[in-house]
Amino acid sequence: MTEFQEWFHEKQVERTVNALRKNNFDAQFAPTTQDALVMIFKMIPDGAMVGVGGSVTLSQIGFFDEAARRSVKVLNPPGQPLSPEEFIETRRRALHVDVFLASSNAVTEDGKLYNIDGTGNRVAAMTFGPKKVVLVCGINKIVKDIEAAHKRAQEWSAPMNARRLAIKTPCAETGVCADCASPQRICNIYHVLAKKPSRTDITVLLVGERLGL
Repeated sequence: MTEFQEWFHEKQVERTVNALRKNNFDAQFAPTTQDALVMIFKMIPDGAMVGVGGSVTLSQIGFFDEAARRSVKVLNPPGQPLSPEEFIETRRRALHVDVFLASSNAVTEDGKLYNIDGTGNRVAAMTFGPKKVVLVCGINKIVKDIEAAHKRAQEWSAPMNARRLAIKTPCAETGVCADCASPQRICNIYHVLAKKPSRTDITVLLVGERLGL
């Protein structure tokens, strides 16, 4: 990254952090993934029950490996084989955890969080339930406004997530978003957090690297 790119991203992060704080979110910046891990585990008490929303970002920063070395219980770690009934039950339980971690599909420079979900467990937990919510987002997820956030989430993130999850939607084959009627469609819920929900403690942790989809 050139010094000019670094300067540009610094200014973009500064605007976004300030806007998030004006919208009552706790917003923090971690220059590297290593810094992010240290900050995350400062927010997770020993012995805590931790829930996670589907997140490539958390895997990329090494969260699950580090959690396995800590005295915390991750409710639904990736790779854990679950029946459909167990899948739904663990996600319901995640609404009552001590700390819920996820990423956001997009963060706007005016301090809003935008997400698209298929089931809704991730955005439900972001909104109300867990004692603490931590959303970890790479700088590549910062966009200008809600219009740009929707475009990023639906035309960029959704096809890649559909492919990652090996689900049967047109975008998982073509890479192009379509207004599909697939039973496995993952674009069922369009969710905006314009301000911090009044009863939910949310930290948005921006990381100075490209992370997630």
